[in-house]
Amino acid sequence: MKKVLKFLFIGLLAILLLLAGSITVLYLSADMGTPSVSVNLKNYQVSDSNGFRSCNGSYLRHSESGLWEAYIHGDSLSRGVAMGCLSKDLLAYQEKVFVDQIKEIVPSESYLKFLRFFTIIFNRNLGEYIPDEYRTEIYGISLSCTNAYNFIGTPYERQLNYHAAHDIGHTMQEYMLVGCSSFAVWNKKSEDASLLVGRNFDFYVGDSFAKNKLVSFVNPERGYKFASVGWAGMIGVLSGMNEAGLTVTINAAKGDIPTSAAMPISILAREILQYASTIKEAYAIAQKRHTFVSESLLIGSAKDGKAAIIEKTPSQIGLFESKSDRIICTNHYQSETFRNNPKNIENIANSDSPYRYRRMERLLAGSQPLNPTSVAKILRDRLGVNGEDIGLTNEKSLNQSICHHSVIFKPKEGLMWVSTTPWQSGKLVCYNLKKIFASPDFSRELADEKRSIAADSAFIRNDYARVVGFRALAKQIKKSISTDSPLSADSLKKLVEVNPNMYHTYELLGNYYAHFDNPAKAAYYWRTALKKEIPRVNERKAIEKKIKELGK
Repeated sequence: MKKVLKFLFIGLLAILLLLAGSITVLYLSADMGTPSVSVNLKNYQVSDSNGFRSCNGSYLRHSESGLWEAYIHGDSLSRGVAMGCLSKDLLAYQEKVFVDQIKEIVPSESYLKFLRFFTIIFNRNLGEYIPDEYRTEIYGISLSCTNAYNFIGTPYERQLNYHAAHDIGHTMQEYMLVGCSSFAVWNKKSEDASLLVGRNFDFYVGDSFAKNKLVSFVNPERGYKFASVGWAGMIGVLSGMNEAGLTVTINAAKGDIPTSAAMPISILAREILQYASTIKEAYAIAQKRHTFVSESLLIGSAKDGKAAIIEKTPSQIGLFESKSDRIICTNHYQSETFRNNPKNIENIANSDSPYRYRRMERLLAGSQPLNPTSVAKILRDRLGVNGEDIGLTNEKSLNQSICHHSVIFKPKEGLMWVSTTPWQSGKLVCYNLKKIFASPDFSRELADEKRSIAADSAFIRNDYARVVGFRALAKQIKKSISTDSPLSADSLKKLVEVNPNMYHTYELLGNYYAHFDNPAKAAYYWRTALKKEIPRVNERKAIEKKIKELGK
């Protein structure tokens, strides 16, 4: 027996050593495809005149609306270097906010180092899946990034990995980092029969992350001129429109957790926006690319006069075209390719995606024909499927008060409306792409003020403070549980007062009383939570399980 155990131990040790050696080889051989280019930053001097920044014919300004606006032109390297030089302070702010949020989620320094190690192995060949043009542009931007976070990776490696943030976020969809809603109408459902597209980009990494929204107007050396909405350092596209009247917006879908790197979805969206003018051309580009995760891309086309949805997983692709004058896109698939896919069926059964879809159906049926103002009203809606109050920040709402940006497109006229804070409730600023690209004068205000859509003043006046207060109180309760520090009765009462119809209000109170050994009150609040609108099946089951365990 001793001999057998000895041989087993030696064999196990050999396997562990082999595994460790293999992991080390993977780590040391990681290649992010750093471009072999030489840049003299002295050739990219920035002039700043009262907040209007310029660098070699590229510009950056902070508009009166609070949005940052950039005009970038030229080849990929000059675009990237100029943008980096113009936005050095914004890059530093954006990265600090992002890293601080990661540290809040993962406070352990040793675990952060492990995550860096894992990320390098996981994304070891990420550069292979990103075209040279975009890697070079990202590299140019990275030259202006801080070295303060080199424990995560080099500036270039970090910027490359950040382009997969949306993808990683949507693999954590159960934590609602990503849960977007979008739609398009045309013909009889549009006031002037032309295509209208609306979308909420619900990618939430805290309100600070969305503070410096950037509207980029890009005039590339090759392809179509285009505009997109994002943040400093992001060259991928989340929401955008090109000069040919093609629009792209991305919506997360449910699929397998990725096991290796591939093209980030925002880079695919960028390639489509830069090089396609029709739905057919967009689909052809999507067919060629192996992407990181499962995603829906809502494509609007002025040339086609309609919109369609490209549905994509790492292994398959489908195209969904509506049989009516409208199309809706939340976070589940609709095409023949994926309609009966087991993961899609599971997603429809267990997530909040079909609920938001049905709410949008009701709103579209009752608000036609639509114009940009009525599209904005739909994107700002926070009620339940039948118009009932389901609580502020409920993930079943179209408006969850987490929106990084909300956008409306009118492709035929080249018009784009972009939301200002808070979330999608601030003024929607109108940009006329045709005029801006014809005469890119960034020394003045770019917005077409006459076409801008007014802020949702009723929400800002009545509910904004309630959302902020609810989130602050929720954070207090979680902290009190983790630090074993009881709160005052007034604080607990206030939570119900600011958000009485939200299930999470009562779930939090149940958690609090369970921790502080008051099972009767815990059960009461958890049962109250079950009477409210709960976004996902697993959340309902988790509350039911807690009630059941109280009786043991």
